[in-house]
Amino acid sequence: MEKPINVAFLGTGLMGFPMAQNILKSGHNVTVWNRSSGKAEPLLDFGAKISQTPTDAIDGAEVIISMLSDGAAVQGILDSHKLQAALVKKSIWIDMSSTKPAEARTQALTLKSLGVDHLDAPVSGGTKGAEGASLAIMAGGQAAAFETAKPVLSAMGRPVHVGPSGSGQLAKLANQAIVGVTIGAVAEAMLMLEAGGADPASVRDALRGGFADGTILQQHGARMTEGDFTPGGPSKLQLKDLNNVLSEAKDLGLTLPVTEHIRDRFKYFVDQMQGENLDHSGLYLELKAQNGLNE
Repeated sequence: MEKPINVAFLGTGLMGFPMAQNILKSGHNVTVWNRSSGKAEPLLDFGAKISQTPTDAIDGAEVIISMLSDGAAVQGILDSHKLQAALVKKSIWIDMSSTKPAEARTQALTLKSLGVDHLDAPVSGGTKGAEGASLAIMAGGQAAAFETAKPVLSAMGRPVHVGPSGSGQLAKLANQAIVGVTIGAVAEAMLMLEAGGADPASVRDALRGGFADGTILQQHGARMTEGDFTPGGPSKLQLKDLNNVLSEAKDLGLTLPVTEHIRDRFKYFVDQMQGENLDHSGLYLELKAQNGLNE
């Protein structure tokens, strides 16, 4: 590896913690900040430094990564005049949160005025992808900034430059629409298999390599039939993403009926079935409820 890069990592939750851990393992210098500092403390064992504020965390950082709940949370930190004064000129801010394309473009404009480059680079792959450094990373922004940041991004997975500012978030919205709709299809298939007396695990094995195969079938299909809804991707975040998909589609003058149907089901699961903190494969429980099969 060439000279280690000084990285500030803001947000060490379910996804951010293993992502920061993998950057540390790759040999870069990482300073972390999290609203609940206790969640970040285990990273000390891997060589991280912990800061009590975002402003302190970015001091001297060549690359800043934010992995927060939404665009408003990122902008709230970015709007701090004290933090803006601490930014290193020609550094790169990489927002890996799931936000709206318009929010990404606003971040980019704010940072450009401060002499800082910006990439919107959300991820797909869940906690398993984060832990295994195998995340799909969709980066929007200037190609030169992407190439500079690539050594850090590659420590977390497979980065691909997908277009100008906002394109990364647009790609993530497309991803989340596919994920949400596919979860709905897999849930229906698993329920039909169980009701008909087939062994869902054996059917999933039989389908390996076929057109219907995929991560959602194998991982989430297993979660559904085993009743394991420990969150890798919480349903409240899937709902947020689907709302963002439909908001972006409206701005583009598009109607996405299948995505809207799945969004409405996730909304019911989150609001009426207290499924907000269950894994998004928990939509299976909403389907069972529709069929009067929940205990």
